[in-house]
Amino acid sequence: MRRTRLAGAVTAVIALALTAAGCGGGSTPPAAPAAKTAAAPDRVEPLSSPAAPRLPVTVASADGRKVTVASAERIVPLGGSLAELVFTLGLGDRVVARDVTTTFEQAADLPVVTRAHDVSAESVLSLRPTLVLAEATTGPAEAVAQIRDAGVPLVVVPAAKELADVGRRIGDVAAALGVPAAGEELRARTAGRIDAVRKAVPARAERPRVAFLYLRGSAAVYLLGGAGSGAASLLEAAGAVDAGKESGLREDFTPLTSEALAQAAPDAILVMSKGLESVGGTDGLVRLPGVAETPAGAARRIVSVDDGVLLNYGPRTDRVLASVVEQLYGEGR
Repeated sequence: MRRTRLAGAVTAVIALALTAAGCGGGSTPPAAPAAKTAAAPDRVEPLSSPAAPRLPVTVASADGRKVTVASAERIVPLGGSLAELVFTLGLGDRVVARDVTTTFEQAADLPVVTRAHDVSAESVLSLRPTLVLAEATTGPAEAVAQIRDAGVPLVVVPAAKELADVGRRIGDVAAALGVPAAGEELRARTAGRIDAVRKAVPARAERPRVAFLYLRGSAAVYLLGGAGSGAASLLEAAGAVDAGKESGLREDFTPLTSEALAQAAPDAILVMSKGLESVGGTDGLVRLPGVAETPAGAARRIVSVDDGVLLNYGPRTDRVLASVVEQLYGEGR
């Protein structure tokens, strides 16, 4: 699982989830094809004319520090969404390492500097980085401190929690890299593409209710997303209702129980592709207790999006949104 706000939220409830089981019911789903999944986008699209960094710059880090960046020659982004931003801004040739959540094609041959999701300070420092980009959830804290204490500029970038944060996050990374003009260009490109997808969402008298489930079958972890999961903004942009949020779940995630699932009454279920695979695909998912009794399970209406992009809220969010819309409403829309 990605070391992000999602990772922290899920970790907090895994112990409860290990013993959770569920069954439920719901309302009539809108007409749409069932159990359709989309191929995962695995490449980023860099700007056509990237600018060279203008450094030094001093930027505000999300941990409350002021950080001066003098060189962007050797960049280590400690997060898949951060790496995606660096590559899309046109500076991918300066990235010297990746973390385990960086899975897109252009970064595949880079050395990995995390063990599971824990940063190895020794691995990072051995690559002589001139800039490290981190998330607020990057850890362990001792490793982050060791990198900083070695004199490497380390900028913590605030997380994007919803569509409204996409432009700000692009700007934050572009500022740290010394390419603010490229940031503005990417922000405009991304906003335009997201707006185009939103305008194409079919009008429905009744919006479909979609439950976001976090699944890790190998660990028997089955969680239902609530108001803080990060999925609500995406689902609302797709013309849907976040069923967990709408049913009153205020936490990021809660163990999937029969009561919670029945209350959510989803017409469709949104999952990460690896999570769906971990439970044996759609057949395995509908065999989980209670899922088959929901409108989503009965119709086998599963929306699957690649783990590496689903909640990144970055330059590929338009593709994620388009995939969700297509899977919800189908070609006939």
